[in-house]
Order: sequence, then structure tokens, then C-alpha cells
Amino acid sequence: MSKQEKSNVEDKSLDIETAAQVETAQESASGALEELSVEEQLERAKDTIKELEDSCDQFKDEALRAKAEMENIRKRAERDVSNARKFGIEKFSKELLPVIDSIEQALKHEVKLEEAIAMKEGIELTAKMLVDILKKNGVEELDPKGEKFDPNLHEAMAMIPNPEFEDNTIFDVFQKGYMLNGRIVRAAKVVIVKN
Repeated sequence: MSKQEKSNVEDKSLDIETAAQVETAQESASGALEELSVEEQLERAKDTIKELEDSCDQFKDEALRAKAEMENIRKRAERDVSNARKFGIEKFSKELLPVIDSIEQALKHEVKLEEAIAMKEGIELTAKMLVDILKKNGVEELDPKGEKFDPNLHEAMAMIPNPEFEDNTIFDVFQKGYMLNGRIVRAAKVVIVKN
């Protein structure tokens, strides 16, 4: 083999090596591009997953709030129905109270005639029946004589000095008070001690 042939073979060998190196570099670059693109796709997929998870969390939160709101509405409706049932006769009971007051006033007077005594007994029986009916329907009588004055339950009509009692003690009751299922229908009208 001549020098020139050797030189040509070496040049070709160099060209093949260079071509192989260029090809390897291109493959490396293209692989890096492919890897970068896969990484980008992975990042995008992660971002999408995060957005979907956030949306899912938001929907779960909204669903929980809606459920809680519905539960509150249900409880409020039950309470309203219960109160309507309990206090539906409030107006009725208020209208009956003057009748009881009149009967009680009539019973305070002493009667000496035998017919009048029988009439008084009949009125007493009527008053007792009326009070029993009211009790059966949740109306309670407030007769606070001797108790401490409570502005939520009593209405002060007068004040009198009396050293035998402490201040704000109810000395006398002008008119009894009434409650319906624990709620005041009418406050008791009272005289309180003020020394």
C-alpha cells in the first residue's frame, strides 16, 4: 500500500470517526431534547393534576358546606314547627286570662247568704276547671308572693316600705302572671318592698 492509499484510508477513517462523533453528538442532543420534552410533559401533567386536585377539594368543600347548610335549615324548620306547636295557643291563653282574673276577683269577696255561698262554690269549681285546662295545655300560673322581684317575670305596680322584708321582695300580688311552656304570656303585677 502506498502512502497515498494509506493517507486516503486514514482520511476515510477520520471521516468515519468524525461522522460517528457527530452522529453521537446529534443523538445526544436529540435525546436531551426528547428528555426535556418528556420532563416538560411531566411538569405539565403534574400541573394539571394539581389543578384537578384543587378543583376536587373546592367541590368537596362546597358539598360539605351545602350539606351543613341543609342540616341547619332542617334543624331550624324542626325548631319552628316545635315552637308553633308549643306556642300556637298563646293568643288563646292571653284571651282567657281576664276571665280567670274576674273569677278570682269575685271569689275574694266574703258572702254571708247561703245562696251566695253556693254560688261562690260554683265559681270556685269553674275557676279550678279553667286553671286545670290551662295547665294541661302548658300554661303555668305565677303567684310570686314572698319571692325576689325579677323584671323578666314580674311587673312592679307599687313600692312600699316594710322593715320586716328585704328590699325587692314581693309583698303582694295585684294580678297573677302566666307562662306558656316556659315563655312569659303575662308578667305578674306586684307590689315590692323598698326600704
